[in-house]
Amino acid sequence: MNYNPNFLKKASATGFIIALGIIYGDIGTSPLYVFKAIVKNKIISTELIYGAISCIFWTLTLQTTFKYVFIALRADNKGEGGIMALYSLVKHKAKWLLVPAIIGASMLLADGVITPSISISNAIEGINNIHYFSQIITPGNNVTVGIVVIIISTLFFVQKFGTKFIGIAFGPIMFVWFSMLILLGLYNIVQDVSIIKSLNPYYGYKLLTAYPEGFWILGAIFICTTGAEALYSDLGHCGKINIQISWIFVKIALITNYLGQGVWLLNHRIHTFDTNNPFYSMMPEWFIIFGVIIATVATIIASQALISGSFTLIGEAIKLNLWPRVTIKFPSVYKGQLYIPSINFILWAGCMFIIFWFRKGENMESAYGFAISITMLMTTMLMAYYVFTVRKWNKILSAIGLAIFVFVEIAFLIVNSVKLIEAWVIFVFGFILIVIMTIMFIWGYSKKLIKKFLHHVRIDRYLNKIVAISNDHELPFFGTHIVYFNKSESFEFIDKRIINSILLHKPKRAEIYWFLHIERTNDPFQNEYIINQIVPNKIIILHFKLGFKMQTKLSDHFKEILQDLYVTNKISIQNQFKNLDNKNYHTDISFIILEHFFSAENKFKFSEKFILNLYFLLKNYFPTEIQEYGLMNESVFIEKTPLFNRN
Repeated sequence: MNYNPNFLKKASATGFIIALGIIYGDIGTSPLYVFKAIVKNKIISTELIYGAISCIFWTLTLQTTFKYVFIALRADNKGEGGIMALYSLVKHKAKWLLVPAIIGASMLLADGVITPSISISNAIEGINNIHYFSQIITPGNNVTVGIVVIIISTLFFVQKFGTKFIGIAFGPIMFVWFSMLILLGLYNIVQDVSIIKSLNPYYGYKLLTAYPEGFWILGAIFICTTGAEALYSDLGHCGKINIQISWIFVKIALITNYLGQGVWLLNHRIHTFDTNNPFYSMMPEWFIIFGVIIATVATIIASQALISGSFTLIGEAIKLNLWPRVTIKFPSVYKGQLYIPSINFILWAGCMFIIFWFRKGENMESAYGFAISITMLMTTMLMAYYVFTVRKWNKILSAIGLAIFVFVEIAFLIVNSVKLIEAWVIFVFGFILIVIMTIMFIWGYSKKLIKKFLHHVRIDRYLNKIVAISNDHELPFFGTHIVYFNKSESFEFIDKRIINSILLHKPKRAEIYWFLHIERTNDPFQNEYIINQIVPNKIIILHFKLGFKMQTKLSDHFKEILQDLYVTNKISIQNQFKNLDNKNYHTDISFIILEHFFSAENKFKFSEKFILNLYFLLKNYFPTEIQEYGLMNESVFIEKTPLFNRN
C-alpha cells in the first residue's frame, strides 16, 4: 500500500465507514440507556418526554455539533486532535493553561479505563432480556463476568493491528446499528408525527425549570453526548472531513431513535418505568432477539473510541513532555493511527480490576459522566484561548458561544458531581485519577525546570579547541568516532554540556566528532540524512530524518551512513578493520549519552527539590535513552552531569 498523507483529508466511502467504526461507538450507543435513565421510577407525561427529547437534541446540537464537530475539529495540531493537541496550540499564550490540560487529559485517560468496563458489562447483561438466557446471563454472576473479561481482553489484543483494521471490521457493523436506529425510530414516529414538536427548546426549558427536580434529570441527559470528547481525540485516525460528514448520518439516526422512543413511551404512559428499557420495548416482539445481538456488538465497539483516544492523548502528551517517552508503534502507514503497548496494558489491567471488583455495570454508572464533564470544561477553557488568540474570531460572537458552553458544562458537572459523591466508587476512581495527574504534573513540571538549565552555544566558538584536542597525541585516545546527541535543530548551535564533555570533564581525543540530531517526519518510511562538515573529516553535524514507522536503531543507521560516506569518498578516514570484510567499512563508534542527576548542592526551592526527586525516581521505571535510540550497550558511554541551581 502506498503512503498517501492526504487520504484522510478527503471524503470517501472508506473513510466514512472507518469513522463509524472508530469514532461513534460511545456516543452512538447512547439510545440504549439514556431514556431508560431519564424515565426510571417516573410517571410518563408529555412534559417529561417532550422536555427530555428537547434537552437531548439541543445537547447534541450545542455540545457535539457546534463545539466539537464545527469548532474543535478545526483546532488540529498537524492532523492530530484531542485536548493535548489543543493545548499545544495555545501553550505559549499562558503558562497556567498547563493545569486544565493535565486535568482534562487525566480525566479522559481515567475514563478510558472506566467506560469499556461499564459499556461492555451493560451490553452483555442486556442478553438477560432474551427469555432463553434469562437464568444464565445475570448481572454480576461468574458467567457474565467471564464473558466480559474475554471480550475486553480480545479488544485490547487486536489494538496492535491498528485502528484501520478495527475500523474496517467495525464500520459495517456500526452502519447496520445506525440504520437500525433510524428504522426503529421511524417505525414508531409514524404513529404520532407530532412528536417532532418536542425539538422546540421551550420544552427543554420547561422541564428544567417547572418539572419537579427537573434540573437533576440533566445527569441522565448528559450521557447522550459523553462520546463527543473521544470524537475530537480520534481526529488523527479518520480525518476532519470524514468525521464531519459521518456525524450528519449519526445525528439523524440518534435523534430519530429518541423521537421513536418518545412516541412509544407516550403511547404507554400508564406505566411507571423502573427496570424496563424503552429501547427494547419499542421493538416488534419478533425483532427483539436481533436487536439485542446488534446492540451488544455495537456496545462492545463503543469501547474502541476511548481506547484509541487514549493512545492519541498519550502520544500528544509525550510530544509535550507531559508523559515519559514510552514505545509507540504505528500499525498502519497513517501517523494518526498509533498503538502504545504500555498504555494498552495499563488500560486492560485497569478494566480487569474494575470488572472483578464491581462485577455489575450499574455499580459504576454514578461515575460514568463525571470524568467527561470535567474534560469538556477543560477543553472549553483551552478553546477560549485558541479562538481569541490563534484564530482571532469575532470576539462578541465567540464570547457568547463560549459562555453558553461553559454554562451548560457547569450544569452537567454539578449533577454528575452529586451523583459521584453519593457513591463509594469515588475512592477507586479518585485513586486512578490522582496517579495519572501526578505523573503528568511531575514529568511536565520537571522537564520545564530542567530545560531552564540547558544552554545552547554557537559551535564555531569551540572549533579550534576541539581540533586541537583531536590532534594532541599526548592525550589518551578515546575512540575513532564519538557521537553526541544534540537537542538543537540548528547547525550553528550545540548543547553546552557536549562542549564541557569534550573539553573540560575529561578531554576526549577522537578522529571525528559527530553531533547528531533526530527529526521524526510524517513520511512513514523516510530514512534520509543531512550532513554539514563544519571541519572536514573532523567535526560533523548529522541531521537524521526518520519516518514515524522507522525503528530508531541508531547503531545500525549510523554504520550505514559511514559505509555510504566511505564508498562515496566523502570522508577520508581509513578503514581500520579491513581484515574483517574488505567490501565494508569498519571502525569503532562510541555513543555518549549525557544524563542529569540531582545534585545535593543546589539552591532549588523545597517544592522543586521534592518534585525533581520524584521525577528521577520515576525515570527508573520507564525506557532509557539507550532503549529509545536502539543502541548497543557495548558502544554506549553514559556521562552524568549534575543538575543544580546556584542562584
